[in-house]
Amino acid sequence: MAAVNCHFFQLSRHLKPSRPSFSCSASQPSQNNIKVIINGAAKEIGRAAVVAVTKARGMELAGAVDNHFVGEDIGLLCDMEEPLEIPVVSDLTMVLGSISQGKEVGVVIDFTDPSTVYENVKQATAFGMKSVVYVPRIKPETVSALSALCDKATMGCLVAPTLSIGSILLQQAVIMASFHYNNVELVESRPNAADLPSPEAIQIANNISNLGQIYNREDSSTDVQARGQVIGEDGVRVHSMVLPGLPSSTQVYFSSPGDVPNARPTPSNQKGGTPQGNMETSKNSPSINLLLLSNHLPLFSLVFQNLVYGLEKFL
Repeated sequence: MAAVNCHFFQLSRHLKPSRPSFSCSASQPSQNNIKVIINGAAKEIGRAAVVAVTKARGMELAGAVDNHFVGEDIGLLCDMEEPLEIPVVSDLTMVLGSISQGKEVGVVIDFTDPSTVYENVKQATAFGMKSVVYVPRIKPETVSALSALCDKATMGCLVAPTLSIGSILLQQAVIMASFHYNNVELVESRPNAADLPSPEAIQIANNISNLGQIYNREDSSTDVQARGQVIGEDGVRVHSMVLPGLPSSTQVYFSSPGDVPNARPTPSNQKGGTPQGNMETSKNSPSINLLLLSNHLPLFSLVFQNLVYGLEKFL
């Protein structure tokens, strides 16, 4: 795969100080390769994405953006055998401008923060580039604003609440089972109490709501707090536990007389920032999941012209 060489050029100390300039030049260039910019590249999940992109066909890492480790080679930062000659920079616009000048197809993968993701996607859209967003705890109003932005610009954006293939399979299995049971409860465990119920639990509850099914009719009007929080209007109850030291997990219990199945992921201690929870039949690591995502980027960059919410719709 061709590598993109990016260098800083700093003015002499005897001259008036100015911001460093930035240039990218590709060795062994390929006009067909999609240029990928990783925003949040210094995070563990960002580093996993860097490795995944360098292994994927039809793509080139074109930039690594982060406010930490600025100036360091992203390849060395990812413990790769050789440097990629791509420095970490803090200015996303600088990298976007460099890629757009070559009139090449580019995609920005964003691992930053809920407070900055809208502006990041807006910048990428202004330069004619699509975005893939994995930002935990992104607010629904931010997703709505991104959707309106993408519709107006006719530009694709994938917002992935989870990169865990096991979590996606769990959600699909829950939707199928919900048509056959009248009682359903979610039990989740998280290491801290921030943002409970979790985005994953809320998404599962929303996925099985508005399907013409009312759950837990026996005590639908109870005000006993121990019964958990009702999410949505169809009676789905969520019980959140805070257990520091244990991996995050989500279990979904269904029941009918004589039949009590449950769908639960097998927690793991994978690093990289992806939600814990690959199902027993799928023990993919974050880097493998990111590689699977990267392999679909060429299709995404060509086909989607609006916001897509959920990795399952993309795969």
